[in-house]
Amino acid sequence: MNMSDNYELNEQDIDRTLNFLRIFDPENATPEQAIAFLEYMYVGAHMMQHTDPKTVEELYSKFLEQDILK
Repeated sequence: MNMSDNYELNEQDIDRTLNFLRIFDPENATPEQAIAFLEYMYVGAHMMQHTDPKTVEELYSKFLEQDILK
């Protein structure tokens, strides 16, 4: 699957997702599963922008409240 010209999978994202899987689904904690999950999440977020933009706005507002970037 080609995710987009705007985003390319990278080792850091795969490693982080693999660590997540090791905690929450150790039986399926493989690099292939991590890549598949990242692709699934990317497509899901893209589709949500088209089908439920209000929820995307709410999620973004909650993200901003966390002050992650400061």
